[in-house]
Amino acid sequence: MEKSFHHLIMKTYFAFHRSVMGEAKKLGLTSGQPKILEFLLEHDGVEQKDIATHCEIERATAGSILDRMEIAGLIERRRKAGNRRSVYVYLTESGRTAALQVKKLFAEAERRALAGLSEAEAQRLRGELEEIYKNICNSEE
Repeated sequence: MEKSFHHLIMKTYFAFHRSVMGEAKKLGLTSGQPKILEFLLEHDGVEQKDIATHCEIERATAGSILDRMEIAGLIERRRKAGNRRSVYVYLTESGRTAALQVKKLFAEAERRALAGLSEAEAQRLRGELEEIYKNICNSEE
């Protein structure tokens, strides 16, 4: 019996998440923190709402995760001169170190996930997943 698409995509996501979080926990990270660290590595000094949007999580959830990251010394929040309402999030030195480790962790998890696929097959899969994502997002509007 062929498994449904939704079953396969969810099963794949959860397997990938378990694999990543198994390694992330060894770094002292909790769920949600790795993707935020990865995002901040490329976009340091962004608003919390931008983190939530990019990481596909609710603003309140992002706030809770960032609170824990701030307590752990991974990030700091600052206001910019001239914009007292918005709070910007920056990696600390230990946060940058953790983010670089997370980047390697994601690369290794991706390598394992794509093992056995040629580069062309992996690129095609990425393109197809992007198209599926766009279709889902467009149907929600």
